[in-house]
Amino acid sequence: MKSFFKMMLASTLGVIIAGVILTFISFILFIGTMASLGSSTAYNLQRNSILEIRLDGVIDDRKSEDPFAFLFSSYPPSCGLNDILAAIEKAKANDKIKGIYLFAGPMTSGYATAEPIRKALLDFKESGKFIVAYGENFTHRSYYVSSVADSIFMNPEGTMDFRGLSSTTQYNKRMLEKWGVETQIFKVGTYKSAVEPYLLDQMSDANREQVTAFLHDIWGNLLKGISESRGISVEQLNRYADESLILAAPQKTVDYRLIDGLRYGDEVENCLKALAGLNPNDKLRLAGIENMKQIPEGKKKLSPDKIAVLYAEGDIVSDAISDFYSSGVITAKEYVGELNKLKDDDRVKAVVFRVNSPGGSGYISEQIWHAVEQLRAVKPVVVSMGDYAASGGYYIACGANKIIAEPTTLTGSIGVFGIVPNGAELAKRMGATYDGVSTNRHSNFVNETLSIPLLGIGLLPARALNSDECAMFQAYTERFYDLFLTRVSEGRGKTKASVDSIGQGRVWTGNQALQLGLVDALGGLDTAIREAAALAETTDYTVREYPAQKDFWMSLFEESSGSVQARLTQAFMGKEWYHQKKMLKAWQGYDYRQAVMPEYIAQ
Repeated sequence: MKSFFKMMLASTLGVIIAGVILTFISFILFIGTMASLGSSTAYNLQRNSILEIRLDGVIDDRKSEDPFAFLFSSYPPSCGLNDILAAIEKAKANDKIKGIYLFAGPMTSGYATAEPIRKALLDFKESGKFIVAYGENFTHRSYYVSSVADSIFMNPEGTMDFRGLSSTTQYNKRMLEKWGVETQIFKVGTYKSAVEPYLLDQMSDANREQVTAFLHDIWGNLLKGISESRGISVEQLNRYADESLILAAPQKTVDYRLIDGLRYGDEVENCLKALAGLNPNDKLRLAGIENMKQIPEGKKKLSPDKIAVLYAEGDIVSDAISDFYSSGVITAKEYVGELNKLKDDDRVKAVVFRVNSPGGSGYISEQIWHAVEQLRAVKPVVVSMGDYAASGGYYIACGANKIIAEPTTLTGSIGVFGIVPNGAELAKRMGATYDGVSTNRHSNFVNETLSIPLLGIGLLPARALNSDECAMFQAYTERFYDLFLTRVSEGRGKTKASVDSIGQGRVWTGNQALQLGLVDALGGLDTAIREAAALAETTDYTVREYPAQKDFWMSLFEESSGSVQARLTQAFMGKEWYHQKKMLKAWQGYDYRQAVMPEYIAQ
């Protein structure tokens, strides 16, 4: 009988193990099939083709291969801003491309991402080729870009979300108190609002002041562009926004001249065929962004001299917690290494540091700043700012020779804060007690951590800081703020007092930052590249992008279990809870000094 049960157990385990192996192999084969479907193959661009640009989902500075995006993303797959701009430039010069078709949807990237696309389309129109836009659900961003089109159509049952900008924050102070959690906050900066949800029940006067200022500046920039393209006054556009057109009858958008007509998708396709010189029964020839990447640029001599474009996108975090993040991050290990390699590469004559970050770890920001300083001592460095280059994002940018921002870039936020949760009351409610031995007064500083037995899940410190520890923590925070002021003062040629007067954690738009001397000029990546070449005194150069992009398989094999866990956490628990978890992880990584700008604009 014993041998029978042994054999049965062995057989069962064998079946389970075989099933796991087969499942894993099937999953890898499935992933491989998905990759092969999206991989680059030879593309034959036909005559009378139209470039299709989809203004929906996320548009990153540069697309990265994400083997699990189709599993976790609720939006269409991201594409790269660099690829979109390159495709428009190719389409302008290629005789086989007759025009551009913009499909407008819920574009979720920032206004500083929309700006260069719009400028590139305006440049494209100088070729005499057409641009037609069609949308089922226009948002402010997608409509702002689409407003340059020769004709704009909307589905008869589509929507136009045109109601102005807003910023809303959830304040969790009372919720945390009900759970028995106190947040001990240490900060420098009157306008440093990232900690307000833990401290207040509503927006502070200072935060209301700064948000009001930059929201109106961004909205004004958007209205100015639409007004110029559509021939509608800014005052009239504001009256339309007050009507909240998202709920209005679609015909009203036509009456207000925001849209040229209401048409179904097939009717727009017939219009595109006619404009491209095709017959009604011909198949519409659309070339997407991925298709255009496979079309070589015009013959040009490649110079051995390079202008390097180094992309830094995402939160600034330590290597120890980078796996917890579900998307791109900026770490010292990667970016100090990249900056040093560019410094030592004699073929690189100048570097454009493309920063698109709301900030993060103060310690990591300092390490990257130092690498930028070392690079600048050898060759010119020009920063190009994306949607955000604020707080830690501004810290790593301020040492460059020149800084270029878009008018709607959110930057500045020169301030710092630290958060130490106190779960003493929560621990008491859960029945946890603590006892131990210390050799010195502060030996058990944040050592008493509430955790769940058996599961080994650590949550948060279970005792409050005493008065001496609070004083030390505040001094620790103030020292870093003083260092932040010093870095900006040296980089921008200002006194520390003048930097402090425009610092204090306040967020500025690119327009405002230019007036304050925090940036040198307004423009996109192309402006920064030209500036870098001028500083390097070269006109013959090749542009190269860094870090080197990983292909699909490399991304798959390097995908860590922590990263997959982060994706699942965000997918099932929600964005707000996930953000709070990231803050706790940052604290657990012992980087108490955070230079982060919160997300502001909801639409």
